[in-house]
Amino acid sequence: MKRITLVILLFTLAKTSKAQSLIGGDHVLKTNLSADAIQNYNLTFEKSLNHFMSLSVSYATMPKRDLPLKSLVKQFIDNPNINFDNFKVANNTITIESRFYLGLQKMSGFYIAPYARFGNMEVDVPVNYTYTYTPAPIQGVTIPAQTVSTSANLVGTIRSQSVGAYFGMQFQLLTKLVLDVWLIGGHYGTSNGKLQADLPANTPPVISSAALNALKSTIDQTNANPFHLSTVVSGNSIITNTDGPWAGLRGAGITVGLRF
Repeated sequence: MKRITLVILLFTLAKTSKAQSLIGGDHVLKTNLSADAIQNYNLTFEKSLNHFMSLSVSYATMPKRDLPLKSLVKQFIDNPNINFDNFKVANNTITIESRFYLGLQKMSGFYIAPYARFGNMEVDVPVNYTYTYTPAPIQGVTIPAQTVSTSANLVGTIRSQSVGAYFGMQFQLLTKLVLDVWLIGGHYGTSNGKLQADLPANTPPVISSAALNALKSTIDQTNANPFHLSTVVSGNSIITNTDGPWAGLRGAGITVGLRF
């Protein structure tokens, strides 16, 4: 009887060990399908540190595209001279997070995840403006003042640093497939950037002076509260520095991964 009991126990342990082997590993490589669907391509590597905690690093990149959530952005950037229809953005972010799991299995169940995020947003902002200049006389003949309506593109990078936390649930599907559902969370931090618009190198001084002053005046009309804009003329260029808070929501994400 003791032998039979021992055989059953050894068989049970072997079966449990085999099941754990199939589930396998302290690492998960995954991607957020919700973000991929809107061209915000991403990859996350998660490593288990112990039964209840893990550490992960994520990289996300969005190629240059039309401004998403255009109507919302217009509420924060008030200037009728900005051409939001041709406003372009691209984005790259690195996120470092730790997870604290409340489930019974490693890297499984409900979790709380504090994180730090570092982002670079490339922007291309078309600005319409009008300037007036007086051409030099030709053979003593005075030329009337000329009014020109044109546009310039403010191009540059806005960098952000923020911290936050979110909640979610991760499940083991089949033997190696992981389903990670983000529920709700957010982050808050600071940002700063430098945008620049250049006039053509061969622009005559009489035109460049009028054009740069008019462009600066147009940009200065922008109300981007709570962001602060500071614009200066530098050579044949306009330089706009930005700084202010940075916040975002995180949630309603569906992520799938491979555990190994």
